[in-house]
Amino acid sequence: MKTTAPTAFRTSPLLLALMLAAAGVHAQLSSPLPAGSGKPAAGKAAPAPLGSIDLPAGQGAGVHGANSPFAPLAPRADVVPWSVLTDVKTKNEKNRILPVFNEGQLGMNGKTQRIQGFMMPLEPGKKQRHFLLSSVPLTCSFCLPGGPESMVEVKTRTPVEYSMEVVVVEGRLQVLHDDSYGLYYRINDAVTVK
Repeated sequence: MKTTAPTAFRTSPLLLALMLAAAGVHAQLSSPLPAGSGKPAAGKAAPAPLGSIDLPAGQGAGVHGANSPFAPLAPRADVVPWSVLTDVKTKNEKNRILPVFNEGQLGMNGKTQRIQGFMMPLEPGKKQRHFLLSSVPLTCSFCLPGGPESMVEVKTRTPVEYSMEVVVVEGRLQVLHDDSYGLYYRINDAVTVK
């Protein structure tokens, strides 16, 4: 008799990290504050809680490291530039960080768009129907390369073979205002494009 784990136990580490971020759970950062600011000096007030100060929180398109074995994305006239997707403002509302899209981003909602990036699988196996496309390659299996504005959730019509090379997809773009996973964009009915 074949048994499968409950859905909660089959979630990929990346998706789990996104779900925790969306739920407002703060992971321990390796260096959340500048050196020397961890403990207050005698007679000084304790530092503000992590959630109440403006710290970089993976904002932007991510950084393509100079030592990366992968070439950065080559500019293409037929794809939406990541600079357009990552130009998102945010607002705090009821202990959540929500995106505030500009007119250009809102104008792409529901329309067929092409986006290029690096595949981050969300399912086991060589063929993927559901994955994230990132503006920069992963540096490790458990590290997000940037904020939610630097990733697009992709759901394809037919399975796509996993690749560590640049992937271009075309499909109907959704601009997500309050996604339960904290994502800002999704492409449905996607197909790969050369």
